[in-house]
Amino acid sequence: MFSNPLRHTVTRCAKFWKFQQSLATSISVCTISTTPTFQNETKSPDDEKDQKDSSGLVSTMKKYILKRRDYSKKFTDNNTITAIQAMQDYILSPGDLDGLQQIRVRSPYVGSSSPIMVYLERDVEERAIKIWGSREALEREQKRFQKLHSKNKFSNTTEKTQSVKRFESLLGSGQGKVVAYAAVANATIGIFKFGCFLASGSASMFSETLHSLADTCNQLLLLWGVNESLKNPDAKHPYGYGNMRHIMALISGVGIFCIGCGASVYHGVQVLLHPQDGLDLASLSTFGVLLGSSFIEAASLVIAIQETRKNAKKHNLDFWNYVNESRDPSTNVVLLEDSAAVLGIFVAGGALALTHITGNVMYDAIGSIVIGGLLGTVATFLVTTNVNALIGRSIPQERMENLKEALEDDVCVRGVYDVKATQLGSDEFKFKAEIDFDGREITRAYLASVDMEQVMHEINSVKTMEELEQVLLRYGEHVIDTLGVQIDRIETELKKKHSDLRHIDLEVL
Repeated sequence: MFSNPLRHTVTRCAKFWKFQQSLATSISVCTISTTPTFQNETKSPDDEKDQKDSSGLVSTMKKYILKRRDYSKKFTDNNTITAIQAMQDYILSPGDLDGLQQIRVRSPYVGSSSPIMVYLERDVEERAIKIWGSREALEREQKRFQKLHSKNKFSNTTEKTQSVKRFESLLGSGQGKVVAYAAVANATIGIFKFGCFLASGSASMFSETLHSLADTCNQLLLLWGVNESLKNPDAKHPYGYGNMRHIMALISGVGIFCIGCGASVYHGVQVLLHPQDGLDLASLSTFGVLLGSSFIEAASLVIAIQETRKNAKKHNLDFWNYVNESRDPSTNVVLLEDSAAVLGIFVAGGALALTHITGNVMYDAIGSIVIGGLLGTVATFLVTTNVNALIGRSIPQERMENLKEALEDDVCVRGVYDVKATQLGSDEFKFKAEIDFDGREITRAYLASVDMEQVMHEINSVKTMEELEQVLLRYGEHVIDTLGVQIDRIETELKKKHSDLRHIDLEVL
């Protein structure tokens, strides 16, 4: 079926791999390559010829193994860098790279399918030392450049331009609009509530004033957090600033608990312990402010509810599950704060009415304590949900199973293990898995892209061990490149199905 030269080459290749495996496991080379002879066995001339060939191959393999690399030692001769890296790291100009060997490699950048040209780093370093005169001079110039670069990393013009763009994005986003409207509304309401407190001395109005003050400060913090979360990833924060919204929401929850809840309860208890008579707590202006506040707070609440429903629908979650998972912490804070504010207004109004009818300030004090309890409940929920998000909460199990199933259905994958996926922010997550790739399918994908007749010609032309080594090394490099291509394909398909999947780490077993 095969010609004699081809059969001889294939036989040698098979023996080559057999010897490699046996030598790697420290088994005697000679005992593996020879054919065992039993007592009454008669050897044919072909067997004797194969045994002589095997003995020669054993000797060659021993010499070859002695030249293999020691993988426990540092080896950097084959490290490559791009032209940009070469110019930045070694302070070179484009013309300084002329004449250096270039190597064509797959592009490591997302969305780029065209290969790029890179340089051997040792060649670039030698050229840089030659240009700067010595290694010491090169190192001095590198330190000077790093100091200069750190000082001028961003110019004032660049910072202003980026800030303007982020502010425009902030006002254009749904959550930015919700928080901005709530901040303006609470600031306006807080001013009128404070005026009523000064006029009446009501404990409930004092609590409501603190409530509005806390809400306004928290929403300003949230606006800043949303603005920071829109920053692009950089060297110090490669995964971006998405968690700034959770951090600001957490601080907001702590502020509500300390300022809103603590001060309201304390003031209510003081009124119970030391009641004052003769205060006109329930004036017409007081009820007018409460009524106007209820309309403004209700309008802000409706906006927050609409934004939450829209986002919950986008993530295929029901309203309360979306709120409970704190997918959008900024809108969550506004939603819960406004809900507590509307309830608090009714509590304050009822407390003032009872105090006016009975003349007993106890009802006003109880109203202040109830409002503090509402704020404490909201604060506890915000702190708990945002802490869970910040410590690395997993995505829903159903989505995890969908991702794993998509990987297992791929022809190049034999097994998927140690699957992990965590939220990076309200609208993105990262995914990691250990993948057992099918080497045969990867090799088949490579062979589908080459001329098999040319491959056959290369195999037939092999005459020495060195030539065989070069053929196998070239083949192995192409197979590794094909593995990279298949990983890129799988990652692209996953991102198409899951638009909020930002970072994928597929580890090869």
